[in-house]
Amino acid sequence: MNRLVNKSKKIMGWAQPLIIGIALAVIIRSFIVIPIVVEGASMNTTLLDHDRMIVNKMDEPERFDIIVFHATETEDYIKRVIGLPGDKIEYKNDTLYINGEAYDEPYLNEQKEVTVGALTPDFTLQDTPLKQMTVPEGELFVMGDNRRFSKDSRQIGSIPIDKVVGTTKIVYWPVKEMKIIQH
Repeated sequence: MNRLVNKSKKIMGWAQPLIIGIALAVIIRSFIVIPIVVEGASMNTTLLDHDRMIVNKMDEPERFDIIVFHATETEDYIKRVIGLPGDKIEYKNDTLYINGEAYDEPYLNEQKEVTVGALTPDFTLQDTPLKQMTVPEGELFVMGDNRRFSKDSRQIGSIPIDKVVGTTKIVYWPVKEMKIIQH
């Protein structure tokens, strides 16, 4: 009988931390952070196909953050926030204008060095599926960094904020490419 009690204590000794660990992993993955794999070239050269990243589900998206959002029922996209609710967005001569003010986009510099012609063709929000002057309330205007080869708000319209999974700044794989993304 004493051996059975000792065996039960041993099992509980290792089972309890295991159960707590599993519960913490489920809570963290459900509410705080999740891993993702970048698929495609729409964020080149900032992010490359098959980069692995951590998505922070607790962050509120800010201008120039990289976000993951539900584009369809079965597909998530990763893009950069360009316009916030109420913003007027325009591109002229490869320059971003937000509410009439020109903004530098240093994350595009590497691409501009190797691209002939405009990286981002001229447009206003009225030229997009939004067909209006400003980003609607509760929505974001997003674009991929690989402007010529990105399916983004220029084609699919603005993104409801409630479709945002979270923000992402940390590339953890491949190890030699590990980095924190600055905007």
